[in-house]
Amino acid sequence: MKNILIQFDTDAVPSTFDRVVAIDAGVDELFSYGDISPVNVESLVHGAIFTRGMKDLQHTAIFIGGGQVADGEALLKKVNKTFFGPMRVSVMMDSNGSNTTAAAAVLAAKRHVPLAGLSALVLGGTGPVGHRVAQILASQGSLVRVASRNLERAQHTCETIRGVVPNGQLVACSTNSEAELQDACADVSLIVAAGAAGVELLSEAKWRELSLLKVLIDLNAVPPLGIGAVQVMDKGVEHHGVICYGALGVGGTKMKIHKAAINKLFEANNQVLDTAAIYAIGEKLE
Repeated sequence: MKNILIQFDTDAVPSTFDRVVAIDAGVDELFSYGDISPVNVESLVHGAIFTRGMKDLQHTAIFIGGGQVADGEALLKKVNKTFFGPMRVSVMMDSNGSNTTAAAAVLAAKRHVPLAGLSALVLGGTGPVGHRVAQILASQGSLVRVASRNLERAQHTCETIRGVVPNGQLVACSTNSEAELQDACADVSLIVAAGAAGVELLSEAKWRELSLLKVLIDLNAVPPLGIGAVQVMDKGVEHHGVICYGALGVGGTKMKIHKAAINKLFEANNQVLDTAAIYAIGEKLE
């Protein structure tokens, strides 16, 4: 029985990145569909669950991708609603690489500092990757500052994460001024930058002033990078006494997690691989 992965992409053209990773992960057949939304996905889901017998449904799985995470989440909700009883297949959501990248970033930090009780700052914390970095850190017992230039967005992100991690210790921070950025950075041991491409969020001069800082992770690969002096290829490299990771330094782990998650889909027909599940897969690879 061949393993079939069905790619639902919310963009008009299905992601070549996600298609290549699927093939490299070893799927036997890949069906890719673009411009998928909650409006038109139901018949495609029915095609996935009604074509094989119950004992063979684990050999079919769904991958949800696309550039807009909110669209991916809405699609995941509709896909799960379309399933009924045992008539279902496993599904993974990784729109914009948000879950696999966030998992890889947190695992990079975990190699150097214990996450429980860790004071962490996520710059660009309201974006798709930053949100999930903050969520994973909160789930592991870290004290997380979620930073944004818009305080209301940061507060909304914190409330959303608390809906998933009820006991999460999260504080919304504004970084709309130099003074606010300085306050947000005070007394943290980990800083993760997950902001928009090509925007420096933290200069080298500023982070070198932080006496308790132990780990810097910059997930931006487009110059200028998000954190001054951190290089895109850095992987556990020490700069001025601080362990640093760049986007490509984290990328290798991200790719391993992505491939492992795809393989995990075919172990049973009832799995939903979201942020927490994908992080758990990554932990087993460490």
